[in-house]
Amino acid sequence: MRASIYCRISRDRVGAGLGVATQEADCRELAKSLGCTIVSIHTDNDLSAYARKPRPGYKALLGEVKAGEINAVIAWHTDRLHRSPAELEDYVTACESHSVKTYTVKAGHLDLSTASGLMIARMLGATARYEVDHMIERQQRAKQRSAEAGKWKGSRRPYGYEADGVTVVPDEAKAIAEATTALLAGASLRGITAQWNAEGRRTTAGNPWHSNSLRRTVTRPRNAGLMEHQCKVIGKAEWPAIVPEVEWRALVDKLADPKRRSNGRGPARRWLGSGLYRCECGAKLICSSTNHAPAYRCRDGCGRVSRRQADVDDLVSRVIVERLRRPDVAGLVARDNATEMATLEAESVALRTRLDSLAGFFAQGVIDAQQLTEGTRQLNAHLGEVRVKIGKLFDGSALAGIADADDAGSAWLEAPLDRRRAVVDALAVVTLVKGGHGRPAGWRPGQTYFRPELVKIEWRTS
Repeated sequence: MRASIYCRISRDRVGAGLGVATQEADCRELAKSLGCTIVSIHTDNDLSAYARKPRPGYKALLGEVKAGEINAVIAWHTDRLHRSPAELEDYVTACESHSVKTYTVKAGHLDLSTASGLMIARMLGATARYEVDHMIERQQRAKQRSAEAGKWKGSRRPYGYEADGVTVVPDEAKAIAEATTALLAGASLRGITAQWNAEGRRTTAGNPWHSNSLRRTVTRPRNAGLMEHQCKVIGKAEWPAIVPEVEWRALVDKLADPKRRSNGRGPARRWLGSGLYRCECGAKLICSSTNHAPAYRCRDGCGRVSRRQADVDDLVSRVIVERLRRPDVAGLVARDNATEMATLEAESVALRTRLDSLAGFFAQGVIDAQQLTEGTRQLNAHLGEVRVKIGKLFDGSALAGIADADDAGSAWLEAPLDRRRAVVDALAVVTLVKGGHGRPAGWRPGQTYFRPELVKIEWRTS
């Protein structure tokens, strides 16, 4: 007989292939006792037959069977070949076409040409499938119990924590906390991603950071000390929080806002006032350049305003720096809103609890489908209003870390562009006013046409 040996192990935790090596040795002994000539050996190491992932070794074996290149298959056990009834039937059909026999070290000879042999093969396959399904049930229940107890379920080391998932890594935790504050203050995911990569930070897989991976890291519930199971927060976790829950929830809401372009696509902002400054007609200004220096232009409104970018940004920067260096600037950072924040967060928790209760009431028959739908709509609308109020309490955070610095003006000048833009937006409304055409009075050769009086800077009062 021309035989092919097939070996497989689902999990090779050390990566040494010791399991398949043992199977191969036992299969060779069986082949010798049967007087078989081994023409090929196929191995799938660290691959489950149940997980539906491609198994190159098994595919090659089946190809040999269908091509009639062998007339015997030797495996350590039938569950090494397949744990899916559908896969077994495909194998049986292939073996019947060329009268291929199946021999196993542990289950003996399977004569698939007889009704009793097929029954035994199918029973063994059904038993193997039951064992897998039962194992999955136990694993899922164990994960559920661990989640309910707030215990880490285990996986790749989460950024900010040690491999045990509980112990905080101070440097990484500080970076996450600072990124949360910066994003609430108006920083962009792209900007923080660039900063982390420039600092040499890497993901726990050793890869550079991207906007999407950073978003997933800063919005995960574990940062607030919360346990997530099946994409739902189910309670407190055993590990300490890196950021306060109210800040985490505010950040999740902010990044989920459809009005915010935070997916890292499209061109990054290059100018201080692009999309921030306004024309006298009310339209937002863009900054573009053709054959001349970059200029702010009214493209979507009246189309009559155009100012050289360098002149406008220089004026606005000098005014902002002067404002930040006034003695009262520290009072701009944030008012004392601890009491209001606590009240809103308690209201938010109560609303989320009521939302969770609705499903239980519907299952018990206390309310019908229409009441469930309407109740969910009303509670979500109320919860949305509360989240908006919480978000507004963080509006003043754009100045945090800048207005309270020893030299607020210098801190602003040294900040990344997105932070500087956020501070300008928090402090003032910049409007470019339409002026007359031609050179201003008193103009002399070598001077610019820039007229500061046509840039109106109004301080925000709330």
